[in-house]
Parts: sequence; structure tokens; C-alpha cells
Amino acid sequence: MNKSIDYRSDTLTQPTAEMRECMAQATVGDDVYGEDPSVNQLEQTAAQLLGKQAGLFVSSGTQGNLLAMLGHCQRGDEYISGDVYHVYLSEARGASVLGGIASTVLATGDQFEVPVESLRQAIKPDNIHYPISRLLCLENTVHGRVQSQSHLQALCDLAHDAGLLTHLDGARLMNAAIAEGISATEISAPFDSISLCLSKGLGAPVGSVLCGTNEFIDKARRNRKLLGGGTRQAGVLAACGLYALEHNIERLADDHSNAERLAKGLASLQVMPIEQHTNMVFISPPAEHVAPMCEHLRGSGISMTVDTPTMRMVTHLDISSDDIGKTIGIFKDYFTSL
Repeated sequence: MNKSIDYRSDTLTQPTAEMRECMAQATVGDDVYGEDPSVNQLEQTAAQLLGKQAGLFVSSGTQGNLLAMLGHCQRGDEYISGDVYHVYLSEARGASVLGGIASTVLATGDQFEVPVESLRQAIKPDNIHYPISRLLCLENTVHGRVQSQSHLQALCDLAHDAGLLTHLDGARLMNAAIAEGISATEISAPFDSISLCLSKGLGAPVGSVLCGTNEFIDKARRNRKLLGGGTRQAGVLAACGLYALEHNIERLADDHSNAERLAKGLASLQVMPIEQHTNMVFISPPAEHVAPMCEHLRGSGISMTVDTPTMRMVTHLDISSDDIGKTIGIFKDYFTSL
């Protein structure tokens, strides 16, 4: 059977044989009692990597972001974010539904950045007619775009000067670090909390780590239990996260390189606009070709998210250099057959 090449997302990575071996050999205990040594080690390792005091292993980035908002805000408070950020668009508005937290979203720029002046104007004065502006939620990367560290710093400085706290959705934080050649600690420094996803490019099957101060993590641990997120012998999953942090950060450069090669190969066909950012390639085929092109790709074993006018292709550790060459060839076969 021919191998399927799946570009829908970097969440589709399968745990490697080495990661599965770590899972099988993991030392475990009851994490609700704080007695799982593998979970404890993962939390400490992630916190150290991000330059924070403590970490909390959670089931997903969505849960990590929700716990951050519940920890930083009270009912009636407000968080401010970008209009295309995951915390606002793709997390079922959990902060509003479960926390009674209002949201204000700002139009983002060409690189999906929140403009400093827009943030300044969005922060509410102390007035009984308005929610209390309490938290700024940012993201890095956003649709593959690395957010400028100087710009993130400026936004966080403005937020802190106005009395707000700051949280970073770091679903693909390590992609940003590798692309910019800076440490995760440096990226995380302006933020009061960070959620680091393990199950995207880092290749673990499940989980994120929420990091911040000891006091913040104690509160997040309580809220995790309230949400039903307390786990028992979770070390079998934490072991995968540890393996990911120890072995799969530097290799993200391979995903970026593969994405760049894919983008250049498709651009050489001169049939549609192409963009590439970190491990993501965005293609905009002519509308009349979307359905037949995607049918041709599926018939050749290539999966991708179908959308219009722009489609996203995401490289990850289960997509090889040979897969990139094959993919370019299949696109070429389609367009040259017209």
C-alpha cells in the first residue's frame, strides 16, 4: 500500500518507536496526589525551558489557555486578543461560557500581529459601564507567522503598565524559537503565563504544559480538577512529552526546510499564489481547479484541508523529504494534464 501523505495539520504526527518505548518504560504514580515522577519531571523541565517557576501538565492547549484565563481573571473581567487567534476563534469561547469572562478582539495586521495603538485604545478606563480589562492573550506562531519579539515585548509592556496580565498561547512556540534562532525562555520572558503544546510539531500524542508562577500554577491545578482534568498514572503520556522536549525541538528546522522546498516547488509551476511561513504552506488555486485538483491529490494519497480561497499545507515529522518531492510531482501531473 502506498504511504498516505497528510498535510492537514502537525497534530497528526504518530509517536515514534523511541517515544513508544519511553511510554512503556515510564515510572508512574497517582498525579492527583502529585506522585507521578514522570509528570513531575515533565512539568519541571517545561518550566525551566520557558524560564518560569512551575508547570502543569494538561490534556490540551485549549485546556491550558482556559486555565490561564480562569486563573488570571474573575467573572466580569475582560481579556483582549487578536481576531484570528485560537483562544478566541477555536476554543468554544470557554472563558466566557465557564468563566464569565468577556472578550475584546482586535483586528490584526499583515503578520497577524495586534497593533500597539489598537491595544492602547482597547484597554478600558475604570468605569462601571465597562468590564475590567484584566488580561492580554497573544499567540506565537500565528498561521505559521513568527511574531516579532520586539513587538511582543512592546505589547506586554503596555499591558503591564496598564495593570493587565499577559498570557501566550505557545501552541507552536518552538517553531518560532527555531525560526528566529532565539531561546524559548527569551520568547516567554514578557509573559506571566505560557501554554506550550507537545502534540503538534514536537510529536507527542497528547498534552500541553501550562507554565507560570508557583501561585498561578497552584490555582490552575485546582481549576484543572474542577474541569475534570485530574489524571492518575499520566506518566505514560508525560514520558512522551519529555522525549519530545529532549529530542524533537531542533528537528523542527527540518519541517521548516521541507515547507520551504514544497513552496518553491509549487511556485515553479506558476499556476497559483504560494506563501510559506515556518512549517506551513498556503496555496490559492484558481476556484475552478479546487475540486478537481483535490480529487486528484486524494487519489494519489495526499490529504490536505480543503478551503477557499486559500488552503493550508502543514509539514511535520511524518512528512519526509521524499514525500515533498512526490507531492510536487503530483501537483505538476495535475496542472500539466489540463
